[in-house]
Amino acid sequence: MSYAMSGALQAAIYEALINDATLGGLIGRDVYDAVPSGDLPETYVSLGREQARDASDQTGNGALHTVEISVFTKQPGFTGAKAVATAISDALQDADLALSRGRLVFLRFQRAEARRIDSNAGREIRMRFRARVEDE
Repeated sequence: MSYAMSGALQAAIYEALINDATLGGLIGRDVYDAVPSGDLPETYVSLGREQARDASDQTGNGALHTVEISVFTKQPGFTGAKAVATAISDALQDADLALSRGRLVFLRFQRAEARRIDSNAGREIRMRFRARVEDE
């Protein structure tokens, strides 16, 4: 197993989101690895938890990563959050991302959960993507 491509995968996902025109039209550049303190935008995206497991084979080292990406909004209802989640899914589903180390074999949507937060005033959509990477 190799966890060596984890940082490269995260950076490539972040760059894909921050540079996506559709997502940018909805939330600007409000995509965070670490959510800043203080006042937050009405709607933003946060990179979340990651799990990795060995996916090495006879050809070399590799890993299967499960990555969470969350949409948070103060908007009433789920419509705005779902539009942002759709843009994220469209930007990442089977994306051909260049990694600074290794190679992305695939990146696919796995599941999502939408829920109310902050005494039902806010909304969160937590999305899970699965990525297979190989070390070169």
